[in-house]
Amino acid sequence: MGLLSRMSMVIQAKLTKILDQSENPSETIEYSYEKQLEMLRKVKQGVVEVVTSRRRLELQANKIQADAAKAEEQARQALNAGREDLAKMALQRKQLAMIQLNDLGPQIGDLEKEQEKLTLAESRLQAKVTAFRTRKEVVKAQYSAAEASVRINEAVTGLSEEMANVDLAMERIEDKTEKMKARAEAIDELAETGLLEDASSRGNDPLARELSRLSANQNVDTELEAMKRQLAAGGERPQLGAGS
Repeated sequence: MGLLSRMSMVIQAKLTKILDQSENPSETIEYSYEKQLEMLRKVKQGVVEVVTSRRRLELQANKIQADAAKAEEQARQALNAGREDLAKMALQRKQLAMIQLNDLGPQIGDLEKEQEKLTLAESRLQAKVTAFRTRKEVVKAQYSAAEASVRINEAVTGLSEEMANVDLAMERIEDKTEKMKARAEAIDELAETGLLEDASSRGNDPLARELSRLSANQNVDTELEAMKRQLAAGGERPQLGAGS
């Protein structure tokens, strides 16, 4: 291992120690909880948007269905009035409406599946957030209790930094005191012998659509003939969508 690698390991170790000492576990847990709540809010918003889109398509499908029924009724009225041209035009409108309904069906189905998927995801995430909330309160309480216990034990056993500093200071004072006493005694002894003098003052198909239109035109002709036969025979009225 080279010198730079060893220096990098030493620096990372020191940074990890510093971050560990400065990290507040309660703040970290609350931040994680807020991120989960934010994610849950986004999932709920997604469910609302999908439901809104599905409902919009359903309303559009209902309107198209009503338009198709109206066009069929207009075709009957036109035939009763002897206007086959108008009846054919009305049936063309009905067929176009049916094509639109066929296009909307799969789209509504896809939105329903997406809604089910998001609703399930929302339910699972909600359960996780609820469980995390309970767990975070327990962990915060345990951390606070452990922190208080450490402080108390440090104070009682004298392992806190403050107590250690006090002990060192006391040792220095005692040592200094002993030295001063020894010096005083030595001075006294020397003075008694008369060897010293007194110094007491120093921090995000086109083809199929065209085929659908061709099929719709054929359906119009078929349905028109069926309707004419029904009217001539005085039979039952054809149902909505017959021949389509």
